[in-house]
Amino acid sequence: MSLDVSPALLEQAERGDVDEAAFVDCVRTSLPYAWEMISSLVAQLKVDGGEFADNQTPPPDEQARGQLLRALASDAIRGALQRHFGVRLAFQNCHRVAVFPMDSSSDERLGRFTSIRGQLLNQSPELRDC
Repeated sequence: MSLDVSPALLEQAERGDVDEAAFVDCVRTSLPYAWEMISSLVAQLKVDGGEFADNQTPPPDEQARGQLLRALASDAIRGALQRHFGVRLAFQNCHRVAVFPMDSSSDERLGRFTSIRGQLLNQSPELRDC
């Protein structure tokens, strides 16, 4: 299971509409490594400015790696995080997370980051297991 869903949140989902803030809080508590990674990148982007902020340090263990994969592979989780933080998220090699501003100022850089060329250039033998 990727999220620790409270009975109240599950009941909301069964009734119909789900409060997105409650869902985001569920993500925050269920995937703390992924949450902290994205939060710190958002803070870095705000402080440093620029086109994007990214992480290039592999997760400390498989549990952390799994959290990143679950957070960024799920359209619902990824979309909620993007709306919550007001950024666009990009992902490479099961650890390289990047945040980009929502506006179009970084469209070109985002395109390079998410391109086939960008993916190939970000490969290394150390990352083969992810």
